[in-house]
Amino acid sequence: MMEHETHVTRAWVLRPEVKSADQKRDASSALEEAVSLAAALPNLEVVGADVVRLQKIQPGKLFGSGKIEELAAKLKAEEVELVLIDGPVTPVQQRNLEKEWKVKLLDRTGLILEIFSDRARTREGVLQVEMAALSYQRTRLVRAWTHLERQRGGLGFVGGPGETQIEADRRAIDDQLVRLRRQLAKVVKTRELHRGARAKVPYPIVALVGYTNAGKSTLFNRVTGAEVLAKDMLFATLDPTMRRLELTDGPEVILSDTVGFISDLPTELVAAFRATLEEVLAADIILHVRDISHPESDNQAEDVHTILTQLGVSEDIPQLEVWNKIDLLEEDDIAAMHAKAARADDIYSISAITGEGIDLLLAEVTKRLQGDVKVEVLNLPFSAGKERAWLFAENIVEDETQTDTGFDITVKWTPRQAAKFKSL
Repeated sequence: MMEHETHVTRAWVLRPEVKSADQKRDASSALEEAVSLAAALPNLEVVGADVVRLQKIQPGKLFGSGKIEELAAKLKAEEVELVLIDGPVTPVQQRNLEKEWKVKLLDRTGLILEIFSDRARTREGVLQVEMAALSYQRTRLVRAWTHLERQRGGLGFVGGPGETQIEADRRAIDDQLVRLRRQLAKVVKTRELHRGARAKVPYPIVALVGYTNAGKSTLFNRVTGAEVLAKDMLFATLDPTMRRLELTDGPEVILSDTVGFISDLPTELVAAFRATLEEVLAADIILHVRDISHPESDNQAEDVHTILTQLGVSEDIPQLEVWNKIDLLEEDDIAAMHAKAARADDIYSISAITGEGIDLLLAEVTKRLQGDVKVEVLNLPFSAGKERAWLFAENIVEDETQTDTGFDITVKWTPRQAAKFKSL
């Protein structure tokens, strides 16, 4: 018996570029990112991509009629089934273009939603994505169909007499959103309990953040030995992945790998995104991983800072910038980047693939979390058995001598450990 083959959808990516608009990002680089986004979907083959320069956006069909015909011929010749437009497309434009080109069409928000729903793993992630998808669908219910006057009778199943199909759909979506919000509230509560339990474990949280595809998961895997999905693919991780990590000569920490950030994140997705980033708000230190070999690296870093601010991440949380993928640069550039990073207090140049520079980075994380280690001598009476046991359990005793009244214990400890000892 022949195995059933999965159908691979042939897709084409278009990035409309309005000539007069003040573009922050390079069009070809933005198109490349859109193609990578599309590649993140399974069973999809991107067979071509174009930047389409426009004098102005046409309200009905986005593109002018000449361009629509030209693209129609190209899409037909390439047997394209799905067109992905890297930008916003109104419901009317979508319907008109689908009719003209006889293909399915997705805009940037629709595409990212597809990826999110494919990637979400935790219950909370799944619920947030469902809610985002419904909010998005709700905005697609336009008045365009009301001229058909598709009325529903007054049987009372869907709504009162004379309720248009759109109003019925809208109400069905709103009801579903209310249900999902209730479920989400329960899930969030459970996670808060888990987080509360984890807060009792005095492990500091080190959160990795960065633009999508910057190499966070690769770095995470290298330092924790975990096999997190680390593909050269946008949005490879959606739900935070946590691992315990013992730092050399330092504390045990929880390392958290987060979803990659992206520019122009659609508003419907901000909440879904935020849910996957809660760990960042509770972090003791944030490592901002950058793909320093990427031509848009500075713009990407700016996008990351903007999103962290929108999330309400406190400026008090120390941040280190990690310049990753140094191995992809030319020899001369590598030396220049290392020199530039060495001059700054909070920048570390590394390669998550080769491991170069990671030891220095982790040593700095240790120092930032612990403060400077001090050697002190404590005089403990015999009655302080609990305190003495704690010092040994923490593995910070350098030397101990017994006296007539108790013990003189030499300890090598961090300010955090000293404070903990005083609270015993």
